[in-house]
Amino acid sequence: MNVDYVQARERMVQEQLVSRGINDPQVLRAMTKIPRHLFLEKELWDCAYEDHPLPIEADQTISQPYIVALMVEALELRGGERVLEVGTGSGYVAAVLGEVCAEVFSVEVVEGLALKARILLSSLGYRNVSVLVGDGTLGCEEHAPYDAVVISAAAPCIPRPLIEQLKIPGYLVFPMGEKELQTLVRIRKDSAGIREEYLGDCHFVKLRGRYGWED
Repeated sequence: MNVDYVQARERMVQEQLVSRGINDPQVLRAMTKIPRHLFLEKELWDCAYEDHPLPIEADQTISQPYIVALMVEALELRGGERVLEVGTGSGYVAAVLGEVCAEVFSVEVVEGLALKARILLSSLGYRNVSVLVGDGTLGCEEHAPYDAVVISAAAPCIPRPLIEQLKIPGYLVFPMGEKELQTLVRIRKDSAGIREEYLGDCHFVKLRGRYGWED
């Protein structure tokens, strides 16, 4: 099947994002522009813009387009921010972030995934995205503090180092809950403390690391 990927992206944005209430123009532009299929193995390219997650290497996934848009929109980015992503995976979320903020530091525990994402992001021109190898649940203190943090895997609890490395005010968005039943959570850190908001049910692969799930 021959797919027109430009048309597929435009249809994805209108039918999966705009129709569900995503309205941040930066997020919509980013996801219209980014060739999502390149973040997948070639045999999955024709499925790249469908309304569901897809498998990548190391038993990980690239998230459903709507969930990516919802998470990035929830960070309320305006263009000049420094953002930390935990769980690079394919690199797709890092690319979306790279379109809507100034600097992205993405930490991946699986070295092979990190290397592949780094090469792809560089080839696509994302000079403002750095992919690092390590335990992302510990954050990345070297480049802290961050205006926003997003975790692209499900955590059993709030990783405290990520809260500590978040600026005031700042947002942390991540899936939290049981391995098979999770809620997308947005935490706002401000001068009054920490507040939680729930954005709906979701399902992610489990977060690995000190503040993730035990193997």
